[in-house]
Amino acid sequence: MRLFLVSSILFVSLPAFASSHPGMIQVPAGEFEMGCGEECPMDDAKPVHKVRLKSFWIDQTPVTNSAFAKFVAATKYKTTAEKTPLAKDYPGVPKEKLRAGSAVFTPQNVGLTNPYAWWTFVDGASWRHIEGPKSKDSSVALPNYPVVHVAYEDALAYCKWAQKDLPTEAQFEFAARGGMARKKFSWGDELKPGGKWMANIWQGKFPKKNAKEDGFETLSPVDAFPKNGYGLHDMGGNVWQWTKDWYRPDTYAKRATAKVTLDPAGPADSIDPSEPGSQKRVQRGGSFLCSDQYCVRYLVGSRGKGTPDSTSSNLGFRCVR
Repeated sequence: MRLFLVSSILFVSLPAFASSHPGMIQVPAGEFEMGCGEECPMDDAKPVHKVRLKSFWIDQTPVTNSAFAKFVAATKYKTTAEKTPLAKDYPGVPKEKLRAGSAVFTPQNVGLTNPYAWWTFVDGASWRHIEGPKSKDSSVALPNYPVVHVAYEDALAYCKWAQKDLPTEAQFEFAARGGMARKKFSWGDELKPGGKWMANIWQGKFPKKNAKEDGFETLSPVDAFPKNGYGLHDMGGNVWQWTKDWYRPDTYAKRATAKVTLDPAGPADSIDPSEPGSQKRVQRGGSFLCSDQYCVRYLVGSRGKGTPDSTSSNLGFRCVR
């Protein structure tokens, strides 16, 4: 064991390793500064505050299509996107709009004021057919790609089957930082160290055309980019990932009143002033759609959000134990 001091925060440095839980990495216990400073334009990720966590295990990569297919084969589970929504759950929505399917990103030559402009609801789009029913079976064609089009309850169902859980927001960020303090990204402070792309994010004019400088137009295999300091892939970019925490924009401000917060489980309820009455869960990591022109939430301290029933072609998850 080695103790060292970084930015006035004491860390306990233990080697992250995988042994008793295949495909997982053990993250050591430690204390860190959570959230964003001046590098973040978003206020809900501020202020920086101190958090201390116990050791935990986390999946080395987001859950893959191959792994999710084993879960479905064993349980016959149907995801939210594969089921026709019930009218009682969506009062006021016309019956013809209650269809099985999910949101698929569609490049558009539009401005950035309306984020719905580059999303298309595609009938029959699901984890197995990412672009719609005519697209190839992802469990066969894309086994090592992250599973997408999964709602919060779908992710929880998988975790329960695998005898795991979803990470808290604090666990995700601590793991994403890989033992580094106050860095912009999960790999350091440079977006392209040595001219090399370190994550699957958007290059070019968003949302019209992805220049694919990182080698990928949309999704990428979960191990396509380098590991972080704890040996974890895709802690930034590729797919958004669900966490257990309810979303509130004031969560960090409330925590900052304490000297240090121990193993925070998130707030008891959710509020999003931009959509009153719509409860949301925190999502982390950003996705292949994140760009410095629109969404810079591949920044390691930043946050995302989504209603628990939301599904899309850039939303996945990973588990902890």
